Amino acid sequence: MPELRQNMATKEWVIIATERAKRPEDFAKGVEPKGPLPEFVETCPFCPGNEGKTPPEISRIAGGPKGWKVRVIPNKFAALSTEGERAMRFDGVNRSMTGVGIHEVIIESPSHSRNVGLLSDDEARDLYNVYLQRYVAIRDDPRVELVIIFRNHGSAAGTSLEHPHSQVIGVPLVPTHIRSRMEEAMRFFDDVGECVFCRMLADELRAKERLVIETEHFVSFVPYAAASPFHTWVLPRRHMAGFDKVTPAELEDLATHMRDILKKLHIGLNDPSLNYVIRSVPEHWENMPFFHWYVSIVPRLTKAAGFELGSGMYINIALPEASAKFLREVKI
Repeated sequence: MPELRQNMATKEWVIIATERAKRPEDFAKGVEPKGPLPEFVETCPFCPGNEGKTPPEISRIAGGPKGWKVRVIPNKFAALSTEGERAMRFDGVNRSMTGVGIHEVIIESPSHSRNVGLLSDDEARDLYNVYLQRYVAIRDDPRVELVIIFRNHGSAAGTSLEHPHSQVIGVPLVPTHIRSRMEEAMRFFDDVGECVFCRMLADELRAKERLVIETEHFVSFVPYAAASPFHTWVLPRRHMAGFDKVTPAELEDLATHMRDILKKLHIGLNDPSLNYVIRSVPEHWENMPFFHWYVSIVPRLTKAAGFELGSGMYINIALPEASAKFLREVKI
């Protein structure tokens, strides 16, 4: 019989379709194998030698045979403008705001083919150091309310350029989607007296059946009410609301932890399209005891349809426990 499960951090319900569930290995069969990408593509604006085809560089980690290891540039087709001031306008029931903010691209490697799961330890650490540097720099802009770091990988995840890159956006408001999650976390804290994410982490460590990787500072697991196949959360063991509160040791551990879990997905599921996002808090809420930042990884193995649109609920045709076991057993 199908089972409905609720994510206690978000209060969202998910249908675990046990009678329609696929075996974890069957999802790999549904991903069309990709041939190896070349190291360099002459027409790619992110490949070394083509730096003049991008907007002027914001920063870089210099070194390596190509002269740089990681580059940060403005997004050429930015969703928000760096020019102007934040201002709200009202017209009856209509509300608008000036589209100010920051939208940057982080070019992760000179290599056209080295996505995060294939990076070395040093390359992964360089990338996550840049994540933190840009997060802090954008957070300090007084017009920015929330900083979002995310990565789209593969056509089904919305990427338009193959060359490995992440994006960071500073938006001038806190979206309802984020505010709702924070309010649910606050409600749990008020009712129970502890962080809901800390409780989830403790429960997962005790149960063990949904764990994927444990390292010194981070734990990754498939949530009990995962909304889609292989949806994975990566949580710091230490409670902290904001991504910028990580110590150097924690950031180093996060870099290799993320590299390893993405490598498991790359190997086990034939390099699926996926998105990941660092879910942190608005700058002025960073010391709150009820929220706990984390990374959400969502492989794009199924598609949302009319039921999801009409109900706001997702149907997951993969048992979270089976997904986690499959990933644990992928050898990297």
